[in-house]
Amino acid sequence: MSQAKVPAWVTMALLPAINVLVAFLVSALLFIYIDINPVDAAKVMWTGAFGYAEGLGYTLYYATGFVFTGLAVAVAFHAGLFNIGGEGQAYIGGLGIGLICLTLGEVAPWWVVFPVALIVGGAFGAAWAFIPAYLQAKRGSHIVITTIMFNFIASSLMAYLLVDILKPENTMATESRVFAASSWLPKMHEILAVFGIETAPSPLNLSFIFALLCCVFVWLLMWNSRWGYEIRAVGANPTAAGYAGIKYVKVIVLTMVISGMLAGFFGLNVLQGELHQIKLNFVEGFGFTGIAVALMGRNHPIGVLLASLLFGFLYQGGAELSFEYGVDRNIVVVLQGLVILFSGALEHMFRPHLERAYLKFAAKKHQQPTEQGA
Repeated sequence: MSQAKVPAWVTMALLPAINVLVAFLVSALLFIYIDINPVDAAKVMWTGAFGYAEGLGYTLYYATGFVFTGLAVAVAFHAGLFNIGGEGQAYIGGLGIGLICLTLGEVAPWWVVFPVALIVGGAFGAAWAFIPAYLQAKRGSHIVITTIMFNFIASSLMAYLLVDILKPENTMATESRVFAASSWLPKMHEILAVFGIETAPSPLNLSFIFALLCCVFVWLLMWNSRWGYEIRAVGANPTAAGYAGIKYVKVIVLTMVISGMLAGFFGLNVLQGELHQIKLNFVEGFGFTGIAVALMGRNHPIGVLLASLLFGFLYQGGAELSFEYGVDRNIVVVLQGLVILFSGALEHMFRPHLERAYLKFAAKKHQQPTEQGA
């Protein structure tokens, strides 16, 4: 069966939709097992995530974090790299953002702190990705192994800093002092209020707009620039790309630096936008979930954005479900696992049947005008 005969929308849009639908159908069996009507559970989750302003704000807040980590994985994947280090890169990027807010935030307003924090956070994340990139490009060390190891190093480094350096005196909590209020990113409900639009408060902040701009940046980079062409060429065939004059080492390092930079922006949303202090484990697994977001989104910015909304829905809807029915919030982890299972590990289970069905339908549709003309 020729893949070239099957339109891109079949595998890029229809197949992921079928995978998610099957995951939700299997989830319905899980709800039946724990004696919860799956239709009622779906209504509660939908209403909790999209049915009112505060819930929607939380959904988009979670989605913002997934956009950053999902784009980080997607960019690396186009170069044939599996960046497992988004967790550590987001952690170290958040450290840079937090340090800027702790220092510059005392003397400058948020609109001055924000661009500086953005640059420093991206630089810290990029620097944390540079070493695994160099080891991959120059020494042949596998990127999966090195990025996983750097996640643990980042965790240990942050624990040391928060316990021995950044923790205020006379407190046992592993967290920094609170940032100056003038450095906090404006919430979206505050921004909308300036234009006369009143809405319920939520953690959704200005970094959501920046996340959308990052989607545009990745699209322009990957499909509308020479660098993007080189990245995709190396990902498709490193040997052929080398014969074409594309420098493998440069592309690998550049790709991972951009990937780490995107992951480093995560702290804008969580630290400068919501927590307003550096806390231990503030990434909370978003770096690893970003892998699933990128896989579901087929490593395209639009797909990553839609997948981020799905996982934001699962986070916020799962919280509402836990409140409504008293179920363990870990049920969200199970739902995420099912989505990842069918969208990743079992993706090819439906692909051949879907392609065969489409080609059969297309052939029948093509024959009908011929028969009518005869």
